[in-house]
Amino acid sequence: MKARSGNISWPKPPATPASPRSGSSTIAWDAPDPVWSPDRASSAWLPRSARLMLVGEQPGDREDLEGRPFIGPAGQLLRDSMAAAGMDPAAVWLTNAVKHFKFAPRGKRRLHQNPNRQEIEHCRWWLGLELAFIQPELVVALGASAAFALTGNAVPLADRRGQVETGLHGGPVLITWHPSAILRQSGEAARKLRSALTEDLTRAASITRLI
Repeated sequence: MKARSGNISWPKPPATPASPRSGSSTIAWDAPDPVWSPDRASSAWLPRSARLMLVGEQPGDREDLEGRPFIGPAGQLLRDSMAAAGMDPAAVWLTNAVKHFKFAPRGKRRLHQNPNRQEIEHCRWWLGLELAFIQPELVVALGASAAFALTGNAVPLADRRGQVETGLHGGPVLITWHPSAILRQSGEAARKLRSALTEDLTRAASITRLI
């Protein structure tokens, strides 16, 4: 896989990298992540081939427990937006920049915490393996963490949303909002963000000929 020149590049994988396990129509991607727990595996069920990859921030509480991406409230909003864009989620590779749920315990609840730069960079080798394996025509970065993981660019998202940038892998990356950002808003602000997400997903589907 092509690496970008300069100070930022894809890290080398650990001695025992992630590996795909084939199913009839999907792939489960499993590997331990030493940042959180060396004994715990992350997995996600994904299409065997995809022209489009969507990358989020990290699993949420439910995704972490069930081992599949985008099945919580933000995931439902994303899937609704994909449907509005005429996109079949079954044809898209769904993954996250960081592979484990970072949280702060509050009694029986686990409250989401944003991954820091070190955690994003630590998981970049894994994302690089996914990109090399799938070789998508286009990657959509959902939110700032995914955008940084894919491009190495930490410029605020508001100045970049809707733009196509060159990723560290040498391919195009479309920048858009993470659905969780929409859930944190209400009224007209939420409507505008959701409309922008659907617009970007429609563009991505058109570029990759999914509609």
